[in-house]
Amino acid sequence: MLQPVAKLYKDSYAGLSREIWLLSLVMLINRSGTMVLAFMTLYCRHLGFSTAEAGWVVSVYGLGSIAGAYLGGKLSDRIGFYPIQFSALFLGGICFILLGQMESYSNILIMTFLLSMVNESFRPANATAIAQYSTAQNRTQAFSLVRLAINLGWGVGSAIGGILASLDYHWLFLTDGITSMFASFLLLFLLPRPKRIGHEEPGLNVQAEPTQKAHHDKIFMRFLGLQVLFALCFFQLFTTVPMYLKEGLHLTEYNIGVLMALNGLMIALMEMILVFRLEGRYSYLRLMAFGTGMMAASYFLLNLTLIPSFILALLFIIIITIAEMIAMPFMNTYYISRSTAQNRGEYAGLYTMAWSLAQVIGSGSGAWLALLLGFKGLWIFLTAICIITAFGYLKLGALKK
Repeated sequence: MLQPVAKLYKDSYAGLSREIWLLSLVMLINRSGTMVLAFMTLYCRHLGFSTAEAGWVVSVYGLGSIAGAYLGGKLSDRIGFYPIQFSALFLGGICFILLGQMESYSNILIMTFLLSMVNESFRPANATAIAQYSTAQNRTQAFSLVRLAINLGWGVGSAIGGILASLDYHWLFLTDGITSMFASFLLLFLLPRPKRIGHEEPGLNVQAEPTQKAHHDKIFMRFLGLQVLFALCFFQLFTTVPMYLKEGLHLTEYNIGVLMALNGLMIALMEMILVFRLEGRYSYLRLMAFGTGMMAASYFLLNLTLIPSFILALLFIIIITIAEMIAMPFMNTYYISRSTAQNRGEYAGLYTMAWSLAQVIGSGSGAWLALLLGFKGLWIFLTAICIITAFGYLKLGALKK
């Protein structure tokens, strides 16, 4: 019994290059130190700012991430993803430390924007690097491994961050800065520079001209519109859902923490296997549609209040996590398949911008809709948006390339 399971895990992780494993290690270390974001609103309240002022700081971070995504994508195409990754990690570390020294509200807003812009410029460069160091056959596996490292790092960082925040908030900024700079030098010394930029492997299924601008790719731009809708719904998992679990289902903070931890644990244990099993069997857009449909079902489930509260919340987390694991790993592979080595950074930048935009809009709109429609109305609204998005993916797949 154990031997087939062990072989399945081995096969799921097999074939990935040394560079992809090193990139994952860099991401694990970097995200383990990215703990400031989880405690930013609490830190602002600690300094004496109002809840509204703390909310604006989070919004400014989102605006900076949009600017950083665009900048990182453009620069990756012009000077290469390698120096952009190093610069984003190193300069981001400095920004973390400087932000911890700011005390006036205006300086915190300015420094938060700069930190976000520098920090988020890493993402499109990193996506370009993953595409370069992987093959057409294992690209989704490569993205999933890095995503796994990010999830593990975020979990570790949040736990350590709670301890450091209880001692002194300034330790958060210092630790984030040091780990980010350490990750930059780890990348510099361990990750070799790519020998050939612009090389395309057979089977990549490139669907765009090398000189084509990403915003001229009509199918890609429609895909980004669907991504914004998907992300708006998905981000409610970390904003309005915890509020509902506390206020609507009357769960304790401990139970909410256990349920949120289950999300990360399921991803760590199951996503690579799911990707290995699904890759090549169905089109990417069809998998996205199925996963989005499952997310619709998970939100609809929250209205079935006859089910005991904890069981209802548990079923919701299990279904939405499976939906996430089916849909999200293939999103990166899909847009990468529409790019070439010459314009990949621009594609990655616009893709990252779509997620950042959804985060900015979704962070406040979900709570506003909950007040306007009530939680039950919000879940029906999200169910409808997910269904529309799922049909959008299917329709996009039917269009001519």
